[in-house]
Amino acid sequence: MKECPPERSQTAREILAYLSGRPDAEDTLEGIMLDRLPEKPTGQQQTLLKEVIADLATQGRLEKVKKEDRTLYRVRSRK
Repeated sequence: MKECPPERSQTAREILAYLSGRPDAEDTLEGIMLDRLPEKPTGQQQTLLKEVIADLATQGRLEKVKKEDRTLYRVRSRK
């Protein structure tokens, strides 16, 4: 099994904490980027964030929700 690089693990924890911190929290990829990245993020930082969000969705920890023409992400409920 491949070990997840520390930067990816930390980013995943931060995204989950950000979305878990408020009831019914959901946000777009762009909104998450604005919250998690510095004012002028590098292309590498943006790519990392997109990949981590995709990984979390694939793992079932985040779910995609379509609202109108936007895709929102939220922590998957454990009902």
